Amino acid sequence: MTARPAAALLRLLWLASPALPVGGFSYSEGLEAAVDAGQVHDEASTRRWLIDQLHLALARSDLAVLLPAMQAWQALDGDRLQTLNNWLLQTRESRELRRQTEQMGRSMLEWLRNLDPAAAAQDPALALLAQLRPAPSWPVAWALAVQRSNPPPEPEEALLAHAFGWAENLVQAALKAVPLGQSAGQRILAALIEELPAAVDTARRHADDAIRQSHSPMLAILSARHEAQYSRLFRS
Repeated sequence: MTARPAAALLRLLWLASPALPVGGFSYSEGLEAAVDAGQVHDEASTRRWLIDQLHLALARSDLAVLLPAMQAWQALDGDRLQTLNNWLLQTRESRELRRQTEQMGRSMLEWLRNLDPAAAAQDPALALLAQLRPAPSWPVAWALAVQRSNPPPEPEEALLAHAFGWAENLVQAALKAVPLGQSAGQRILAALIEELPAAVDTARRHADDAIRQSHSPMLAILSARHEAQYSRLFRS
């Protein structure tokens, strides 16, 4: 990877931050249900769960779509973007996981519009994002935000940033749901950071439509249970 201009690097960090106002902090992506089921209960089980989720779910779905989505945004290829968006929504295995990606996608659209409302009204890319049906998914919307950087990041940089934002957000969810202390959370985050390059390599290998897959049955079962869980902190 080549050195990035400071402004471009800072924008990438900004887009990857869990503090971005798209609602990511309100989701645990099945972790809270795993805690309720007793599968996640301490630092070691949390670390194991999140590393498995990184490799078996995120790397093969959201991260795998980011690269072709960035390429499609560069070409403003609406048909390709709708195909990628359809795949993401169709492979969400529970209602709440689908609603999460739709809600965050819509929120990213509104955030991009609000950065410059006057220009947004004439922006063909934002118009295309708004036209994705039934709603823009979070990875496809995030890919547009990244592609609008000047200059756009290298694919590996974008995937690493997105994966780190996911990891940081899920660790924060674990601190509340398990619960864990801050030091334990930082040790888990350090372990996840070690795994991110391998996850990005997997994502790049699965970027082609013919081999992309997303199948995590235990996560799907727990997510479905979470929809009716008696007491919840998170929306997923």
